[in-house]
Amino acid sequence: MSDKNMVVSVFNTHSEAEAAIRELQKAGFNMKQLSVVGKDYQTDEHVVGYYNTGDRVKYWGKLGAFWGGLWGFLFGSAFFFVPGIGPLVVGGPLVSWIVGALEGAAIVGGLNAFGAALYSLGIPKDSIVKYETSLKSDKFLLIAHGTLEETEKAKKILEAANCVEACLHSA
Repeated sequence: MSDKNMVVSVFNTHSEAEAAIRELQKAGFNMKQLSVVGKDYQTDEHVVGYYNTGDRVKYWGKLGAFWGGLWGFLFGSAFFFVPGIGPLVVGGPLVSWIVGALEGAAIVGGLNAFGAALYSLGIPKDSIVKYETSLKSDKFLLIAHGTLEETEKAKKILEAANCVEACLHSA
């Protein structure tokens, strides 16, 4: 994706994030331009998930139905352990950027792979710290990628969907 315009929104709960995703879908937003990041590692089983090259994720956890419902229309999905944040479930194009940061050793000045991926997309370090803090607090990030027009429209929808905050980052 050549456009590095995005709106990053923070939601307190998975149900709020899910409702926002449904609103974006109703408005015709391309679901392949949406990334979701959150923590979900409390489980009755020790296995929390895995990623394989067939783009299929098997996942067990308290929010399994939430994540399972997203995998069908998001582009890419993975489970990462990020030092300083913990286990993260990621869906959407952000998966490729995190993997790229890991493979290219593009870790930037004190940032982990998650932060380096966001930084490579043009998000300032102070915003990255804020997003990492939100994830540590068990909140969910929805990141809508696209043209400036698409991301401005997505920002309005996300703000109407009761997000904690929505910040537009343009290329």
